[in-house]
Amino acid sequence: MSVNPPYRADIVGSFLRPAELKAARAQAAEGGIDAAELRAVEDEQIAALVTSQASAGLPVATDGEFRRAWWHFDFFGGLDGVDIVETDHGLPFQGAQTKQLAVQVNGRIGFGDHPMLEHWRALKPLAEAAGVTPKQSIPAPTVLDFRVEPANLVAAEYASRDDYIDDLVQAYRDAIAAFYAEGCRYLQFDDTAWAYLCSETELQRARTERGIETDGLGERYRDMLNRVLADKPDDLVVTTHICRGNFRSTWISSGGYEPIAEHLFATDYDGFFLEYDSDRAGGFEPLRFLKPGEQTVVLGLVTTKSGELEEAAEIEKRIREAAEHAPLAQLALSPQCGFASTEEGNVLTEDEQWAKIRHVTDIADRVWG
Repeated sequence: MSVNPPYRADIVGSFLRPAELKAARAQAAEGGIDAAELRAVEDEQIAALVTSQASAGLPVATDGEFRRAWWHFDFFGGLDGVDIVETDHGLPFQGAQTKQLAVQVNGRIGFGDHPMLEHWRALKPLAEAAGVTPKQSIPAPTVLDFRVEPANLVAAEYASRDDYIDDLVQAYRDAIAAFYAEGCRYLQFDDTAWAYLCSETELQRARTERGIETDGLGERYRDMLNRVLADKPDDLVVTTHICRGNFRSTWISSGGYEPIAEHLFATDYDGFFLEYDSDRAGGFEPLRFLKPGEQTVVLGLVTTKSGELEEAAEIEKRIREAAEHAPLAQLALSPQCGFASTEEGNVLTEDEQWAKIRHVTDIADRVWG
């Protein structure tokens, strides 16, 4: 196993919510229990989750996103100048629609006393007691930029989408500094925007439904992220997960990584979690743009969208195929995504979820030793 993250066997971050947690969240939503009582249940369930991750052989642990309803909205809603508002449409997954919510920018964007700092403070001692590295995941700034619809850019400070970029960059620089000050050394930016740039369907939707000029978005996002990551501490690992959509085992984006690879791998991330669990992701040829000796690609070859366990020999074969385009020493393995990017979760059981995790750790042990 690699000594430093991203590890040879790693995870994206979210896990299926246990029944006790789902019941408590429902009670809290109905006023049956207060915030302190919900927090106690969350604390108990997260402690058990961290133990389970360590027991499954993972060198890393997250809080499973157990305190969130959404992988991204919960974080964005905690930023200064950003609210999550009701709208007349959800996100267009294949065969499913999410709740009808959207990002609204209604003031100057900033990072202050964000509630996820407290989430991190609770996770860190649990992971360290279990002998594993705690990992914090937050949505990437590119996601906010890609998702803001013209009608939801209402801040007097910003006449156009370009006007908030400096503040958005500074907010994320402040977020990195805040998590680092709290002892975070493994931070992940979850990102759907890059995957949408692989899909002509999603680019067309962005142009027609959100009024986004899609030409040059690869350069825009590369430059934005490199400004965010500039001057990050040398002992802080920042990775990204390029997600193709993950809601109730459905998806949004299709298309190989070739259209984005040159710009994506020119960002100053330490690692890239790439989904490779279906033909929709294309081949491994784009890995040729990986910076030699500097970055790791974590191959998401084990799907979280179903409980069926992949053949280990086939996974190992695909790792060898990827190694034809990037050094094996710069590759790793993980599930393709989280198991519950929203609180609803994917369509598989908790037993199947943990079988997937053990599958990843076992295969990584055989491949990398």
